[in-house]
Amino acid sequence: MYAEPGELVAIVGPNGSGKSTLLKTIMGFTSIYRGKIIIGDKDMTRTPPNKKPYHGVTYVPQVNNVFPSLSVEENLKIAGLVLRDTGKLKRKMEEVFDMFPVLRERRRQKAGTLSGGERQMLAIGRALMMEPRLMLLDEPTAALSPKVAEEVFRTIVQIAKSGITVVLVEQNAKRALEISDRGYIMVQGQVIYEGPSSEILSHPELGKLYLGLLK
Repeated sequence: MYAEPGELVAIVGPNGSGKSTLLKTIMGFTSIYRGKIIIGDKDMTRTPPNKKPYHGVTYVPQVNNVFPSLSVEENLKIAGLVLRDTGKLKRKMEEVFDMFPVLRERRRQKAGTLSGGERQMLAIGRALMMEPRLMLLDEPTAALSPKVAEEVFRTIVQIAKSGITVVLVEQNAKRALEISDRGYIMVQGQVIYEGPSSEILSHPELGKLYLGLLK
């Protein structure tokens, strides 16, 4: 499995197929028994999770992805400590606020009082504060309304267009494949198909068999 710089890659498949576990493994939260994780030209197979952001790898889990008792601004500042530069941290925060204007409006508000969509925007904003080269997103639209989910999808496309590689695990397989460059289908912990997302969407059997996409 691979992802090119600036590429948006979707990982889709039935529930329980190992999609979220794959992201946790890349991040270092689970053990690796074979294979390697290479970021750029660096072998990061044994790099612990707390060190990965310093090498440009960020992870946005599906839940528990913000500090609810801290303000929006404090959440972003903590994430930005990876930058080790106060001036750069402030500039990066303004970039996040430009991308998510609602977060600027809520900057003094406790993260725990935000709506589901706003919390997800904050979680993605925290990842952006670390200036990633690779962003791992686990079910970013789960439990969101269709309207808010579409905002999140548009943001993900924008992030990839900025040059950041995005690996997206998403239960809304159709939409994930529509916005991504390439897709992987996972079933029972195995990749059973890989190819351009448009190819997967148009395949006469794959969508029906594995993704619940009825033609």
